[in-house]
Amino acid sequence: MPRRVAIITDSTADLPPEIAAARGIAVVPLFVIFGEEQFRAGVDMSTAVFWERMLAPGAPWPGTAAASPATFRDAYQAAFDAGAEAVVCITISTMLSASFKSAEVGAQMLPGRDVTVVDSETASIAEAMLVLHAADLADEGRSAAEIAASVRARMADLEMYLALDTIEYLRKGGRLSAGRATIATLLSIKPIITVADGVVEVVEKPRTRSKARARVLDRVAGGREAEKTAVLYSPGEGTDPVAFRDELLARLPGAIDPASVILAILGPSIGPHVGPRCMGAVILRRSA
Repeated sequence: MPRRVAIITDSTADLPPEIAAARGIAVVPLFVIFGEEQFRAGVDMSTAVFWERMLAPGAPWPGTAAASPATFRDAYQAAFDAGAEAVVCITISTMLSASFKSAEVGAQMLPGRDVTVVDSETASIAEAMLVLHAADLADEGRSAAEIAASVRARMADLEMYLALDTIEYLRKGGRLSAGRATIATLLSIKPIITVADGVVEVVEKPRTRSKARARVLDRVAGGREAEKTAVLYSPGEGTDPVAFRDELLARLPGAIDPASVILAILGPSIGPHVGPRCMGAVILRRSA
């Protein structure tokens, strides 16, 4: 029997396809662009193919673009056709992409339908944590209004830190000024970033990859117990998400089953902005 409230997100959530399918979550693909070629993330181009192409010698730097309002409208309509009475759509921060606006316009294209669009104020697997929380509530039979309100309330319980191998990709994607990026590159900094109030911020500037990853663990250690936990990473030399997960669990309070930790590779919608050899952690803390 279908849920009364369908949960939809966009591909910037980096939600592993098998988890999205198992939880009945529809994912609207953004576009990844290589030169004059355009692909739908996760549809026309898998994450594995994306990284193979991005890391190929001489490959053009890929750009990204939001899905059209019509694409969101079609996802909503498909949910209603499947029996849903309402839709909650959770998108990447409106400060980082036009996805939220497209989702809103798509909802307006279905007058009389109950569609609530929520700005996650974050990105990647942190966004996915909120999406999975929404799916949990939908499974409990909560209303769309209750789900949206809870998702907004739980944003304060999210922590995400990602250690980059270089700041160059953020600069190319326009997420950081050229001047700041040049200085960071010259100093061989391995910056740690987060998304705060919907905006990418550099929170620390370690000089080595090992120090940066250790500081990510330091930042998420302690505090309230984790309700949901994930490791996010991009491929490259020296990247071992399983080992990083084990280090993370050794630092977190409470007993956490390693199998419950999502290992999420950064996909075609986020990968162009952070590059290879990244490693990070996301924690959704239990409510105070």
